[in-house]
Parts: sequence; C-alpha cells; structure tokens
Amino acid sequence: MTDAASFIDLAVQYLYFVLLPLLALYIAYLIVTKAFQNMGFTSLEAVIIVFASFILGSGIVDGVAGIRFSNIPLFTYHQFWVVGINVGGAVVPILLSIYLSIKNKLLSWRILVGIMLVAVTTYLVTYPDPDKGIVSRFPFWILPIVIASVVSLAFYRKQKQKAAPLAYIVGSLGVLVGADVFHLLTLLEYEIHTTRQAVIGGASVFDMVFITGILAVFLDGFFIFQQKRKKTDDRY
Repeated sequence: MTDAASFIDLAVQYLYFVLLPLLALYIAYLIVTKAFQNMGFTSLEAVIIVFASFILGSGIVDGVAGIRFSNIPLFTYHQFWVVGINVGGAVVPILLSIYLSIKNKLLSWRILVGIMLVAVTTYLVTYPDPDKGIVSRFPFWILPIVIASVVSLAFYRKQKQKAAPLAYIVGSLGVLVGADVFHLLTLLEYEIHTTRQAVIGGASVFDMVFITGILAVFLDGFFIFQQKRKKTDDRY
C-alpha cells in the first residue's frame, strides 16, 4: 500500500512539474507560431524573432564585450532616474511594426487611430509603481488585446490578410505608448534617493507588449476562422 501511494505521489509530481509545463510551452509555441504565420512569417522566423526579443530584452547577454544589450540609456531625470529603452520590449516591436506596415501597405491614419485607442485603454488599466514600473492587474490587461483585435478587424474586414499585421502593430505600440509614455512623467515624479531605471518596454511592460501583440493577432485569426466556418455551414 505504501509503495502504491509512493508511486501515485511520484506520478502526480511528474504530471505537475514535467508534463504540465511541457504542455503549456507547447500550447504557447502553437499560439505564437500561428500568430506570426497570420502576419506572413514562417514558424522558423517566428521562433527567431521571439528568441531574439527575449535574449535582447532579458539582459542575459548584457556585459558581453562590455556592451549593454537590453536597456539603452536615453537621459537622466532629477539626478536619480535613468530613462532608457528596452531592446526586446520596445526596439524590436517598433522595427517589426514598421516592417509590417510597409510590407502590407497599411494606411497610416488607421495605424495611428488604432494605436491611440489601444494606448488610451492601456493607460486606464495600468498604473505606475516606483518599485515594479508600470503594472496592470488581471483581468484588466486583457482589454488592450480585445481592442487591438476589434480595431484591426473593423478597419480591414474586407482585407483579412491586413488585419493580423495591424492587430500586432496597434497592440504592441499602443501598449508601449499607453503604459510607458503616458505614465512616464507620473513615474518620474516619485521621490527617490537611489539610482533607478525607468525603461520604456522593460519590466512588466515587456510581457504586456509581447502578449498583447501576439494574442491580438491570434484573436483575429480565431474570429476570421469562425466567419469562414459560418459561411461554409451556410452553404450547406
């Protein structure tokens, strides 16, 4: 009986600590690759972009050859605040957004309107914390994802191939503007006595930018699939 109980206990631990994390990683991989495929990238290109963003944004390779790869300092404010920009959480999404907008010939006014709508939504569901940066509570951080998807589908309901790139652009850049840019002055007004960094696209915003862009595109794909499925069912 003891052996049986021990075996069950080991099986449960194996399930929780090995199989479930692997399953979660596999599901995340499927969502990410599907989202990038909707934007016109291959699975390999998706993995490379995500890997590069994580490596350049997390600070893992900082200090190699004496170069700081993750956060690029921009200026100092009130002696102790060092304002910078994160490569993986801001520079990469900005460059990727520029590439997608040019490649898909997206209208500039639609991009700007989408970014502002997501930015305002993000601003309302986030707040500055001098210790953690810009943060958002669950489930409020889901709202920018929904807004980005709805805006992209509304603007390109007749050109579905352009909806996904627009969803990524307005989702990623909208979060950057709404969370970091709009809250930056408020964060910098906190009185501190030691040097701290206020990084655009860094800390928790890194995750929010990535999640919003990817899930907005994935949500677009889901809605488009449902519409196609409904049309197919109507034919029969």
